[in-house]
Amino acid sequence: MGAVGGSVGEFLAAQPPFNALAEPECEKVAAAARVVDYPAATEVLDAFTEAGDDLFVVLTGQVELWTHEPGPTDPEPAADEVIGRGALFGQSSVLSRTTVGPRAVTLGPARLIQIPRAAVAEAFASPAGVRLLAADLSASRRRGVPPRLRTVDELVVSAPIVGDPAMTVRDAARLMTERGCRYVAVPQDGRFGLVTDAVLRERVLAAGLPDTTPVAEVMVRWGPTVRTGTPTGDVLRELAEQRFDYILVTDEAGALKGAVDPQDFLATPPGAGILLREQVARATRIDEVVALAADMPVLLEDLVARRRDATETTAVYSAVVDAVQRRLLTLVLAQHPDLDESEVTWLLLGSNARREPTLGSDIDSAVVFAESVTGARAAAYRAAFAEVAVQLRRAGLRVDDHGATPAAARFSRTRTQWRAAARQWLRSPLDDQGMLMASLMIDGRPVQGDPRTPAVREVFADVRDHPGTMKLLVRESLSHRAQLRSVRDVLAGRGGTFDLKTHALRPVVEIARWAALAVRAPELSTRARLAAASGSMLLSTEHAATLAEVFEVLQQIRLRQQLAQRERGETVTDLVWMRRLPRLDRTVVAQSVREISTVQKRLANLLEYSAPEEWEAPPARGGRGPGAHPG
Repeated sequence: MGAVGGSVGEFLAAQPPFNALAEPECEKVAAAARVVDYPAATEVLDAFTEAGDDLFVVLTGQVELWTHEPGPTDPEPAADEVIGRGALFGQSSVLSRTTVGPRAVTLGPARLIQIPRAAVAEAFASPAGVRLLAADLSASRRRGVPPRLRTVDELVVSAPIVGDPAMTVRDAARLMTERGCRYVAVPQDGRFGLVTDAVLRERVLAAGLPDTTPVAEVMVRWGPTVRTGTPTGDVLRELAEQRFDYILVTDEAGALKGAVDPQDFLATPPGAGILLREQVARATRIDEVVALAADMPVLLEDLVARRRDATETTAVYSAVVDAVQRRLLTLVLAQHPDLDESEVTWLLLGSNARREPTLGSDIDSAVVFAESVTGARAAAYRAAFAEVAVQLRRAGLRVDDHGATPAAARFSRTRTQWRAAARQWLRSPLDDQGMLMASLMIDGRPVQGDPRTPAVREVFADVRDHPGTMKLLVRESLSHRAQLRSVRDVLAGRGGTFDLKTHALRPVVEIARWAALAVRAPELSTRARLAAASGSMLLSTEHAATLAEVFEVLQQIRLRQQLAQRERGETVTDLVWMRRLPRLDRTVVAQSVREISTVQKRLANLLEYSAPEEWEAPPARGGRGPGAHPG
């Protein structure tokens, strides 16, 4: 056994995924590695029994791998494969710290490079690492391994590291070293401050502070926190979008249970999303972003195949789409030295803003300019935004030239101009396409630039103070009817296709948007809006729960159908041939449309017998409210 010398370090640098690392990072991996000689017929790893601590790379010799765990009465099976020089094994177990296999036994004398978990995470954030993990995930799916890690609780595997507000920076560093961890949580006023390696580097070493500095002076005052039970997709999105080093996990009573960092997600199904997103964020060339974006449908396919919730699936996919747009905007504007990215806030609209996109979703977006951007300078930016649209299409995303794109003056204005337009739409929603523009812009979510609430959403937060407009907006949302008759015609053989978005999903999205505004709720996602409006006069608890369930199952069907269209080489659309749907899906679609139609009829009755001023009140008569439709 020995440390890795220069020749072995060079060997690692030539093997995927380590060949994707910059030289300093690869040197760190080599420095942490050991070379170990194993006799013939030696069991090196049994990751079905105990999660591995090290990743192995074959330097010389051969290793037999068993990737299926035999049952208690099964005969001893033959190895699934034999691997040789340069091959890796044990990565999934090491990164997930779970017993997912494989079992590895040397076929003859073998020399292996053994690398500890802490040294390999960066390598698996590379494209080559993503492909290796994706292959492992696909293999697990074929073996029937059940989906794992649906909530953050399952990622917390060790007791929390808790410090004291009176401790010094030196005390915190010593505690982190002793516990082999890179964070310390510091309780204060019922919450927790946070010290991490990054905090010590940036706020102590870089600032030249002594190690006797009280930790309370340099820590993150309020560490980011989630509650137990939070879906992994939500936690992953916060880590990715906010660039947190750690997120603390507490129970309902506020007691600290532990912490998670991005590396904890590397072998979870959403983990491939954060890996791909980080690669996009680090890309230095437009062609590199385009190439990475080609993996987005594969990511979506894997999430769907592993039966993740549709809400989680689209949230993970959305995080990557966000990253592609941000990076392409930055790289395109960098080609125009006369333009300044700091003058631009990029807003996502529609399903991307709500974190509900699918393969068939258009990229709707808008821009908020700095107040100084007018005239010729605004025109120069719009020309650059048209270039961004070209690159988004190359990346496989849909941009409609006649839709919502900041290359058009209508969708790129200063904040003052957006606020003035929103006030006009609020007063006269039927003029200047005000209702359509409001629907788009209320869903706006900034992903680059000024993080403040978009001006249009800010203005429309007061829509309850304009009861006539509020009533008109809800009535207009009901014009997009769930077409139950069309479904019946199809099921009776009098039709062939059904538009899942137009005749089923869109009505739910519209109801959720205006119901949430009616109760002054700021949420963006459809399910969060339904939850916020649940129990109001406008949307009873029963109907909110029904629409949330309907939205989830229809999104699942939509995702599966679009992936099947892509697999067949067809244009990806929301139009499905009903005869191609499994019988159960056809029944689900028909029942869902009936449920949506019921809610729409109730809302139509409500508009006739109540005033918007009443809509924040709880519904009467057991949760149904006036004009309720039976069933």
